Amino acid sequence: MTAVAVTAPSTTRTLLVCAAVVGPLWSAVSLTQAATREGFDLTRHPLSLLSTGSLGWLQIGNFVVAGLLILAGAAGFRRVLDSAWVPRLVAASGAGMIAAGVFTMDPGDGFPVGTPAGPGTLGLSGIGHMAAGSITFFALIATCYVLGRHFSRAGDRRAAVASRVAGTALLAGDLWAMSGGKAGSLTLAVGAISAMLWVSWVAARHLRTV
Repeated sequence: MTAVAVTAPSTTRTLLVCAAVVGPLWSAVSLTQAATREGFDLTRHPLSLLSTGSLGWLQIGNFVVAGLLILAGAAGFRRVLDSAWVPRLVAASGAGMIAAGVFTMDPGDGFPVGTPAGPGTLGLSGIGHMAAGSITFFALIATCYVLGRHFSRAGDRRAAVASRVAGTALLAGDLWAMSGGKAGSLTLAVGAISAMLWVSWVAARHLRTV
């Protein structure tokens, strides 16, 4: 998997910019809400729970916009990388993000304010969100590991290690959260943000080659 040595049109740069900005943008919007929404506790509540309540439209929009940017970024990766899997995996994560915005989590564990404590009920929308999240996480984890292999072959050891660390952070965070581990939602958020920021960094890096 090597960079394609051709002159890319300006649209390629635009597509890569979409991938470069999506990680920081989604993370900033999510964490800002996590810090300001009444009753939200990142050690107990996953960032997806921000899609509920009167201000839930903010996180819903965050998911959908992020998904669209990721899909555009996947097209950009397809133009600059001699790889079949990276664009496909990135596109899968983008589709998962959009679906995660369409299908929202069910209120629970005291959020939004006024919701009874405990996990609450799991409806069709919540099931859809869990499925969408699983697709997104699997695709992001796989993307990071495929990129790690690419950087290893290119002799870029630091980037290879960073890529695998990002993928492992999301894998470990997801498994810890699913096991009901303490502060699982926080570890999942750290992992997801790490993987998204890494894919954005790779896109920004390739902007210098087009």
